[in-house]
Amino acid sequence: MADGKLLPRGARRLNILVLAVGKASKGPERELCARYLERASKSGRPIGLSSVEVRELPDAQGPTRAAIEGERILGQRPAGRLVALDETGAGWSSMAFADRLQGWLDRGEPTITFAIGGADGLSDPVRAAADHLVSLGAITLPHLLARAILLEQIYRAVTIRLGHPYHRA
Repeated sequence: MADGKLLPRGARRLNILVLAVGKASKGPERELCARYLERASKSGRPIGLSSVEVRELPDAQGPTRAAIEGERILGQRPAGRLVALDETGAGWSSMAFADRLQGWLDRGEPTITFAIGGADGLSDPVRAAADHLVSLGAITLPHLLARAILLEQIYRAVTIRLGHPYHRA
């Protein structure tokens, strides 16, 4: 529940939405995204993960590109927590990520939205609206590769919570 109380195990449900700028065209990155999306969606059900969805947003053009993309992200964001992937964000280990996911699930958060910006990154309004700014590392990643890494980490978090041997820390 939003008031901090834990829900009974059977009542927990969490939807994860990834709002990602850019279309995943055919290729290995798209296949990798699809693989981890399917794995996370199937494997997460025993712990209460209802769905994992990627919604692609079109790239904008022009000097206000990040602002236009940011408006689209905020316009499609459902109620719930917003986690923005940003180079200035905090680095979460895989275990910390799994703990956060479990905490949101235990508190009955309905939806967690992850935002991935386009080539110009996220706009200031998206960063300001975010509950968390998270960095995938100090390196700059193409947004499609960032999407694949995020989906892999969601799958990894699920396997950590299930005690599956996929994560070998």
